[in-house]
Amino acid sequence: MAETASNQLNRFSTAPNLLTLLRICLAPFLVAAILENRFELSFILFLVAGLTDALDGLLARALKQRTMLGHYLDPVADKLLLSTLFLVLMHKGLIPATVTVLVFGRDVGILVVAAILYAAVGRREFQPSVFGKANTLAQVSAVASVLLHEVIRAPWVVVSEKWALWATMALTVFSGLHYAWFAARRVTAPAANGPATP
Repeated sequence: MAETASNQLNRFSTAPNLLTLLRICLAPFLVAAILENRFELSFILFLVAGLTDALDGLLARALKQRTMLGHYLDPVADKLLLSTLFLVLMHKGLIPATVTVLVFGRDVGILVVAAILYAAVGRREFQPSVFGKANTLAQVSAVASVLLHEVIRAPWVVVSEKWALWATMALTVFSGLHYAWFAARRVTAPAANGPATP
C-alpha cells in the first residue's frame, strides 16, 4: 500500500508534471492582473505560462518521464488557462463575445460527443488532429496579441490581434467540425490504446 502511494507520488512529482501544475497555479494570478488592468504583468505571466507548456513536453521526452497523469493533466491545464482567459478578456471588453462563445461551444461539443461515443461503444481515446493543434496555437496567439495590444499600441500589434482573432474563430469552427466527422467515422472502430485529446 505504502509502495503504491509512493509510486503515485513519484509520477506526480516529475519535472514535467510540476511545470504543468505551475501553469495551473499561474491562472488565478493572471486573471487578477487582467482584472486590475495590470496588462504588462499579465502579458509576462502569460509568457511564463506558455514557456512551462513548451518545457513540460520537452522535458517529458528528454528525461523519459512521460506519465499517464501528465498525458491528461497537460491538456486540462491548457484548456483551463485559455478558457478562463477568454472569459475574463470578454468580461473586460477586450475580446468579442462571439469568439468566446465559439471557443466554449467547441469544447463543450467535443465533451458531449466524446461522452456519447463512450456510452455507446466504449470508445474514449482520440488522436489529436493537426487542426486541433492549430486551433490551440491560434487561441494562444489571440490572447497574447490582445494582452500585448494593451501594452503597446503599435499598428503591427493591432493587425496581429485582428488576424489572430479571425484565425481563432475559423479554426475553432473547422476543428470542431473535423472532430465531429472523425468521431462519426470512428464510432464503429476499436477503442485506441493510448490517451489523447483533440
